[in-house]
Amino acid sequence: MDSQNINFWEKKYVKDETGWDIGAISDPLKSYIDQLKGKELNILIPGAGNSYEAEYLHINGFKNVVVLDWAKTALSNIKDRIPDFMDSNLISEDFFEHNSSYDLIIEQTFFCAINPALRKKYVEKMHSLLKPNGKLVGLLFNIPLFENHPPFGGNKTEYLLLFEKKFKVKTIEVAYNSIKSRKNNELFIILEKN
Repeated sequence: MDSQNINFWEKKYVKDETGWDIGAISDPLKSYIDQLKGKELNILIPGAGNSYEAEYLHINGFKNVVVLDWAKTALSNIKDRIPDFMDSNLISEDFFEHNSSYDLIIEQTFFCAINPALRKKYVEKMHSLLKPNGKLVGLLFNIPLFENHPPFGGNKTEYLLLFEKKFKVKTIEVAYNSIKSRKNNELFIILEKN
């Protein structure tokens, strides 16, 4: 599938074809980050794109934030906005090849960008990247979307079946504070590594 290669995503950023990009951190993730206590958390944002989440974390004193994306243009966009963001924490790499250990992984439009055939592999990889009791937190679409290209949708029942073998489901509910165009179409998740 085209969307599973580097050039596909690089072209999206070069041509500014990023309709999913809301230009700011989403309210559900902002609210979650605002209640975090430990600034020393090791945090990963995979498939991060322009990652306003990384910018918000950085501005709020979180220094152990790793941003992962295939598209080097997206990573350059982050560096342009946050010149003092550590270069070594802006990684152009295949998520499934990444190896490290995190307290928290933030999910924002990455899950819906990968082929649904890779979703079990996604769950296994997320599990392996998290430290004991680590959390996967973010937003998943709660609607059917495209079948042959991203974004790929889904529903709560499907996600529960997918995640419950590897994670304790702390929260998987319709986000009450989504942006208007996504109202009732996003599930906010907090999943804790088993």
